[in-house]
Amino acid sequence: MSSSLTLMIVSGVLITAGVYLMMERSLTRILVGVLLAGNGVNLLFLIASGEPGGAPFIGTERGRDISDPLPQAMVLTAIVITLGLTAFLLTMAYRSLQLNGHDEVADDVEARQIVQLAEADLASASFDEDDRSLPSEDDSDPDPAEEGSDPDPAENTSTERRRSEADSDERRDAAEEATDDIIGRGEGGTGS
Repeated sequence: MSSSLTLMIVSGVLITAGVYLMMERSLTRILVGVLLAGNGVNLLFLIASGEPGGAPFIGTERGRDISDPLPQAMVLTAIVITLGLTAFLLTMAYRSLQLNGHDEVADDVEARQIVQLAEADLASASFDEDDRSLPSEDDSDPDPAEEGSDPDPAENTSTERRRSEADSDERRDAAEEATDDIIGRGEGGTGS
């Protein structure tokens, strides 16, 4: 089973160029990238199928090995899928050109707002690993009746509870202020 090194290099170049073009913002370049990468993958399928043989019908070629029909069927299926994806991307590029005057993919404003709100969220940072007042899931909870000893009263004092409640209130207030600042600057909302 010897494959042509030239076909492998051509396939690698097609896939590399296709992936590079798919990372662009223009839908036309993305379309060309999909076509190049699709052709490169189809070529890889045909290379992987091995040596060319006779037609894949039993009894048509005597004395020759028949070729494997599975890679050929997969390539035909990939061609149909690429055709459908090409039609979809062409439609999207045309509609974008009609609406915006260009076919570039715009930034997702809502995604940026979610990231800013998540970065400003201080409530998730309220977990303190040094807080020993709550039992851990990994720790086994000994039964005080079995051991004959009382739990340590210093861990459950009311001052520690008040301090932890004050810390969580401060964190909650800081998160609400940060959210109000982001929304107040006009970065929140749908643009109305």
